[in-house]
Amino acid sequence: MTSRIEQCIEEIAEYIDNCKYQPLSNTKIVVNKEEFEELIEELRRKTPEEIKRYQRMLSNKEAILADAQSKADTIIADAQVHTSELISEHQIMQQAYAQANEIVMAATNQAQEVLDNAANDANNIRIAAIQYTDDILKNLESIISHAMDTTRARSENLLSSLQGCYDLVNANRAELSPEELEAQEANEAASRQPEADMMP
Repeated sequence: MTSRIEQCIEEIAEYIDNCKYQPLSNTKIVVNKEEFEELIEELRRKTPEEIKRYQRMLSNKEAILADAQSKADTIIADAQVHTSELISEHQIMQQAYAQANEIVMAATNQAQEVLDNAANDANNIRIAAIQYTDDILKNLESIISHAMDTTRARSENLLSSLQGCYDLVNANRAELSPEELEAQEANEAASRQPEADMMP
C-alpha cells in the first residue's frame, strides 16, 4: 500500500518532470514558487503522521513479546498442574517424576520457541519500518538537494549576468570620460589605503 509520504513525493517528482526548461538549457527548469512550496508544505504535514505510524509498528514489538511471555507462562503453569495431578494420583513415583520432567521440558521448549518466534517477528517489523522510513527520507533528501542545486545555479547565473552588465557599463564610462574615471579610481584606492595600514 502506498503511503501518504510516497504520494507526496510522487506528486513533487511529477511536478518537476512537467516543468518547462529554461531557454537554451536542457538541465535547468522553471519552477512556480507558490505551487512548489504548497507541495513541500503538504509533504511536511504528512511526514510526522507517517513517522508516528511506524513508531506504533515498532511499539507492537513489546506487545508481541508480552503476548508470547503470557502464552509461555500459561504452558508452564498447565504443565506444573498436570505434574501435580500425576503425583497426587498415587502412581509409581518414578514414572510420575519422569512424566512430569518430560512435560516440563516439552513445555519449556515450546515456550522458548514461542518467545523466539515472537522476537523474530518483532525484529522483522522493526527492520522493515526503519528501512521504509529511510527510503522515504532518502527520496526527500534527493528532492531537496535537487531544489538546492537549481537555486544555486540560478543565483550563479544572475551574478554572472550582473557582473557582465557592470563590466559593460564601466567600459562605456571609461570610453566617455577616461580622465574622470581614472581620478575616481585613484580616490577609491586612496580611501582604502588607511584601512589597509590599520590591518596587522
